[in-house]
Amino acid sequence: MSSGLLVDVIIPAFNEEKSIPKVIRDIPSWVRHVVVANNNSTDATDEVAQKEGAIVVFEGQKGYGKACLTAMDWIKSQPIQPDVVVFLDGDYSDYPEEMEFLIQPIQEGRADMVIGSRALGNREKGSMTFPQVFGNWLATTLMRWIQGATFSDLGPFRSIRWGRLLELGMIDENYGWTIEMQIKAHQKGLRYLEVPVNYRKRIGVSKVSGTVKGVIGAGYKIILTIFKYWKP
Repeated sequence: MSSGLLVDVIIPAFNEEKSIPKVIRDIPSWVRHVVVANNNSTDATDEVAQKEGAIVVFEGQKGYGKACLTAMDWIKSQPIQPDVVVFLDGDYSDYPEEMEFLIQPIQEGRADMVIGSRALGNREKGSMTFPQVFGNWLATTLMRWIQGATFSDLGPFRSIRWGRLLELGMIDENYGWTIEMQIKAHQKGLRYLEVPVNYRKRIGVSKVSGTVKGVIGAGYKIILTIFKYWKP
């Protein structure tokens, strides 16, 4: 399916020892490198990920974006760079086998970035909390009003051409990572589209939606990021 494209996967992970093996096993065999960014986990996330054949890089500073940036640095250091990078969560809420749907539009030359939209797909009951659903709606609505960007979700399951990703100059180190990528992609004229993806209850407790502090912190950062990159 991925003929002609070299694909690497980045998985930021914090205390995901129970779920990360399942995630890695379901990733299609045509993926070259699975890079797990161990974000200062206190469990055996690194050990079980390595056992499943993933490359594990360590990032001691907490933050979703920081973990992604560290994984990107590892990829940059490789002698052969990928054509496409896929971002995937380590909690097994996404379906890694659906990755082909995120790669195909890029392979066909129809997109530079593809977002896996949970809003367009089927969500298992209870897989997203009300704050998550409302937050996604609010953020995508504000992006449409302020930026003119047409997205239905901030879903973490996404693919992007490696070269175009580097052009974005990603800097956010925590909750604003996904929306920063989408806003910058829109502003820089990347061809983007969404495909429906399925979503299930995660294994374990969410570090964001599972706590009041996480929900407030993520919501504040997402709104702040939208206005940070506002260009009237």
